[in-house]
Amino acid sequence: PAADAAADAAADAAADAAADAAAAAAAAAQQNLPQEAALVLEAEEEAAKGDGGAQESAASRYAAADGTLPLTEIFERVEEGTVRVEVRRPPTVPSTASGVGSGIVFDQRGNIVTNAHVVDGADRIIVTFLDGRSYNAEVVGADPFTDIAVIRAGMPGDGGSGGSRLTPLRIGDSSNLRVGEAIAAIGNPFGLSGSMTAGIVSQLGRLLPAHGSFQIPDIIQTDAAINPGNSGGPLLNMRGEVVGINTAIRSDTGEFTGVGFAVPSQTVAKIVPVLIRDGQYRHPWIGVSGMDIDPDTAAAMGLDDTRGFMVMTVVEGSPADEAGLRGSQGTVMVAVPGGEDEERPAGGDVITAVDGIDVRRISDILVHLQRAKSVGDDLVLDILRDGRTTSLVVVLGERPASGQLDPE
Repeated sequence: PAADAAADAAADAAADAAADAAAAAAAAAQQNLPQEAALVLEAEEEAAKGDGGAQESAASRYAAADGTLPLTEIFERVEEGTVRVEVRRPPTVPSTASGVGSGIVFDQRGNIVTNAHVVDGADRIIVTFLDGRSYNAEVVGADPFTDIAVIRAGMPGDGGSGGSRLTPLRIGDSSNLRVGEAIAAIGNPFGLSGSMTAGIVSQLGRLLPAHGSFQIPDIIQTDAAINPGNSGGPLLNMRGEVVGINTAIRSDTGEFTGVGFAVPSQTVAKIVPVLIRDGQYRHPWIGVSGMDIDPDTAAAMGLDDTRGFMVMTVVEGSPADEAGLRGSQGTVMVAVPGGEDEERPAGGDVITAVDGIDVRRISDILVHLQRAKSVGDDLVLDILRDGRTTSLVVVLGERPASGQLDPE
């Protein structure tokens, strides 16, 4: 009878569900995961289709309820998309960069992101994938002002048949990072391929000297070991997403001493597509130089607040000059505790906000330009001039070549 068949089917379904729950519970116990999380991951695994889905499910079976992964799984997830970049330069080209760096696969077209300083001056670039296959590569575009470059590997076919499989890494959102968050770095330190280190986010929003006298804003600081050869490799969160491109260390010896830096993924996501399309990136520019307000300068100038950026010089013909921004008109003597009085520039406009965002120091201006502005955009400056607050609108120009002018 139909009723008996329905009852049998229901009983079979209940038995299957119980078996699945028992298997999930066993897996959860083995992986130290809550049973509910294991059930969710099992369902995700069943839903995954194709090679990409298989890769995701293989990694997700070890994920915690919040999506974070053990370091072993992160490495297995991203190792195919992290490459070794070997650079050969003519003997006549001076360079302080190592001959070996790292890179990440950005897309299926063979575009690979690395550091601009890694490929600077190269007459030959060789990219080596996890499977050991190597290919010549050419520079698609480079931006020395953020130390980002895109190279393209000359692979046969579509990159999948007859050659190494292209596995683009997932780009995360660096704006969600918090100080103290666990991260990992992968690269080729001292030419040792496929090395992984781990640490935490030490600080955010650092300024790092870049091409010429300009600075890269919004830099991630980490204590994960980064050494020569790591440059261009990924900085990863615990979900296996790229949140930065490792770019530099601070060291007197040239080796890691606890402080490493990475260009944030927000910057990568903004600049790389433009480099692929145009070969270069046009940075917005104000055209001023100056100094952050400190307590001694504030006291000497009669300011009530130590926040803000004082304009010392305005480049002639720059966007700042056309908007009417004023540089220092004279000097003041500043009493330095425990030392001799110093003569410092004074009288210039003090920038207190940009587009309604408070300015504590120059980094606030540079980060806002990097994240939210392009050449030709309007920038509203709140300034303190002669004891009064007013606003000016600056139409942002294109940053000149390094060395031509002083930067803001």
